[in-house]
Amino acid sequence: MPRFARLAVIFVEIALLSALILATRCANYQDIFVAGNIYFVDADCYARMTRVQMCDAQPGLIVRHHAFENFPQGTTPHTTAPLDYLILGLSLLLKPFTAHALDLAGAFISPVLALLGGWFLWWWSHRMKFRYRWVLLILYAISPILVQGTELGRPDHQSLSILLVTIAICAEWSSRMKAADTAASEDNRWSIVSEPAWALAIWVTAYEPLVLFLIIITTTFLVNRRALFGRDRRAGSIFFAAIIVIALLIERRIPSLLILHPDPIFKNWARTIGELAHASPANPVWLRWCGYLLLVAPFLIWMNIRTRRDDAPPFDFAQGKLGRALPIYVLLIATYVLTIWQARWGYFFALLFALALPALLAPIKWPAAVWITFALSMFPIFRDWDERLWPNETQLAARVERRNESAQLRDLALHLRSRDVHPFLAPWWLSPSIAYWSGQPGVAGSSHESLNGIEDGARFFLSDDLQREREILQQTAAFKLYRAAD
Repeated sequence: MPRFARLAVIFVEIALLSALILATRCANYQDIFVAGNIYFVDADCYARMTRVQMCDAQPGLIVRHHAFENFPQGTTPHTTAPLDYLILGLSLLLKPFTAHALDLAGAFISPVLALLGGWFLWWWSHRMKFRYRWVLLILYAISPILVQGTELGRPDHQSLSILLVTIAICAEWSSRMKAADTAASEDNRWSIVSEPAWALAIWVTAYEPLVLFLIIITTTFLVNRRALFGRDRRAGSIFFAAIIVIALLIERRIPSLLILHPDPIFKNWARTIGELAHASPANPVWLRWCGYLLLVAPFLIWMNIRTRRDDAPPFDFAQGKLGRALPIYVLLIATYVLTIWQARWGYFFALLFALALPALLAPIKWPAAVWITFALSMFPIFRDWDERLWPNETQLAARVERRNESAQLRDLALHLRSRDVHPFLAPWWLSPSIAYWSGQPGVAGSSHESLNGIEDGARFFLSDDLQREREILQQTAAFKLYRAAD
């Protein structure tokens, strides 16, 4: 193909992929841009943006304590600095064009990260020479769960975590696939990509990326320990250790493990959090995330294991090219089980399913059959998008009501602005937004570290005893009150 034609194809492919990613991520723009103001998706997003406000007011600040939630004790948060300064950096780029640079940066940071992830996957899948690479790219662009994690108005750590885990897994896979027929220096380059990406992802959140990293390291150790301790991985391991040490020196705290705590108050609160809910294997949401191809994925994995394209025996994973993809299948199965436990793992399950699909479909030699099957398998995803883009009257009325409530709450919070400290008591899901707009600390908060304040707020709003309500207000020193639960 002539060079000009090749460049034209590349331009068209990247443009189409970018348009699809941005269109799906920004489909909720009517809920984010309301009456000239910018609103965020949930309470955690407002807590993140309050951190960014603090960094903007004092550049170089590392936020290790949240005084704006769980007042008066505050919290030691699990959130870390990388996303704070990514948002702040984007706001600096936007400042010449808008007076609301910080809010706009918070709104667009996740779609931008999703776009970077899409570009990386386009480049990586091209290098891997996947026959059905566009299956991966399309599913990455339109999967509702991946869109939810990286949508407009969601300045949450999940979007950055998804990007870094994507890079780490792809680099790890490339290193294994090329190990049999390339020089050690090539593998070393991939290791230098994968290990720092894992370290940065763990810095962003020492939960999902850490578990995924431990799973892939354990699988590699059991399958081929020489590959784990090879000379070609030393440079990457040094970078990994250096980044982890830097993260510990900067953050100076260990993340809380309360998410595993059996406390009954925590369990009651966790039942109200969608990401902590169980996802039953019979729940149709799996098909809405991944399509009907998910139903035949176990068969495709088995077919790939049995159908070897090299001289190694079918189950000899220490040799041959297929063994390099085994950790991806292990991660896919592990994230499926973890998603059944907690729905928050669904982001990574859908990502891994999309990454695995080109390899799973590779043994099928008829492209027309693959593409027809893939198109038909997308019907549950298309149905989900149909409901999002064209809601019924009840859903539309609920959306309009939420927008009006957000606008009213913002106006109310702006009246709290003061140089003096005026703590307030509000339901936990409203407290972060009030704190962000008013600059005042709330008794409750949206994180599990704020559980004491969440409990105080719940007892206050559910109590019929005026004396008990006064005691809670006195204990928390809150003398601004919002009966937003009424």
